[in-house]
Amino acid sequence: MSELLEDTAGGRRAQAKAANRQAILEAARGVFARIGYEATTVRDIIRETDLAAGTFYNYFKSKEEVFEALSDQSTRRFRDVLAEVRRTTGDFETYIRAAFRAYFAFVRQEHEDARADGGHHHLLSGIRVDTPEMLAVVDEVRADLERYFATDAFPDLDTEYLTAAAVGMAREIADFMLRRDPVDVDAAAEFASQLLLAGVGARAMPDS
Repeated sequence: MSELLEDTAGGRRAQAKAANRQAILEAARGVFARIGYEATTVRDIIRETDLAAGTFYNYFKSKEEVFEALSDQSTRRFRDVLAEVRRTTGDFETYIRAAFRAYFAFVRQEHEDARADGGHHHLLSGIRVDTPEMLAVVDEVRADLERYFATDAFPDLDTEYLTAAAVGMAREIADFMLRRDPVDVDAAAEFASQLLLAGVGARAMPDS
């Protein structure tokens, strides 16, 4: 009986900890969206919760850690999107076009969700956070590209550089896309796709 009570109490504590952590994340997301990442302080985040100030530090050391956790949540959601792109595309060009469009559409939706919560700052703008979750996505993209170019037709194509170019363009163009009115996912995806595809085409051509 005592073991059952201990298990029940332990389960409740775990649920309470998970709820507290999520409350901090949701509060931080709203604050980051309203006043921007740089202006936000830990105190601003705590004010948005019903938690004591000391409770925050049981879960996070700083606002930077909170932001990284939010970034990882977002990245995990996008990994599911990218997996679907991988499942439904059959060649390099189709994959690139679909992946860019999926990413830009995802970013726009994240932005719109933040605005729906009263925010006017788009999350992740200008802030590079290379967490293990984000690096895992980069590794997945590189693995995808290696599969497409695992032929003798592209002996000198460096897929690591190609991955860096694709990911870097996606980040920079997404950031700029959100600053335009209206936010045009199709235009952003077409521009990024054309640029990368042209670069790969030029790199693959033999020297004259």
